[in-house]
Amino acid sequence: MPVVDAWMQHPTLRHSNHEMFASLRRWTGMRTLEEELPVEVTLAALAAADVDTGLSSAWYGPEGALITNDEVAGFVARSGGRLRGVAGADLTRPVAAVRELRRAVGELGFVALRIIPWLWRLPPTDRLYYPLYTACAELGVPFCTQVGHTGPLRPSETGRPIPYIDQVALDFPELTIVCGHIGYPWTTEMIAVADKHENVYIDTSAYTARRYPPELVAYLRGRGRRKVLFGSNYPMIEPSRALEHLDELDLDQETAGLFLSDNARRVFRLDGRP
Repeated sequence: MPVVDAWMQHPTLRHSNHEMFASLRRWTGMRTLEEELPVEVTLAALAAADVDTGLSSAWYGPEGALITNDEVAGFVARSGGRLRGVAGADLTRPVAAVRELRRAVGELGFVALRIIPWLWRLPPTDRLYYPLYTACAELGVPFCTQVGHTGPLRPSETGRPIPYIDQVALDFPELTIVCGHIGYPWTTEMIAVADKHENVYIDTSAYTARRYPPELVAYLRGRGRRKVLFGSNYPMIEPSRALEHLDELDLDQETAGLFLSDNARRVFRLDGRP
């Protein structure tokens, strides 16, 4: 069945070769790039796993943009409709960040905003995020973020679902929040927050199906079937590798369809429906 990859990025040299990803390269076997990667390589990796839509994200951090919104827009334009853009923003410039988000959604057609808290060393409850939460709610686009421990050698505290995601969801009940990377080792916390808040979701990026924690698999099979989205974290993990052992999860056809595609299409309004 067709798949939506809710967390991936078409990399730039600045992104893939950054020193903070050295530990991920060691774990995954991913190599540094010698030259810019053609979009066609990413599209082939998506096609190998029947991914018909990849949500390709920008990356902004304190030292500058590793993948700019305009670079993402260029990748999307060359993808033949296979990629959709996810914006990034500079947290330290709140007014400019909101202006840039509005441009990315209104002019570039992006479908979400993603901020990586550990990159900024600021938890999601920091006041610098709040103008962007308001803008996301007004624009009707999800806020995507990372939960759980960090693969790069950076502090993991900012990835705790409780208190951070829980508090943001309380402060912004109109905001849709998609929490990538499962939340391990706080997976049970992440499930509790998703249960508690109607607009909080989990994506499975950075984990292969065989490595999903048992509590997440049970949630996905049961009451969380409309709460969990597939993500790969490409190019760190290719979608085909992330889904290699999907059959071992014993998902019925409806649940598999929700997990692989339908939940993401609904949450990110990929078919244009509110």
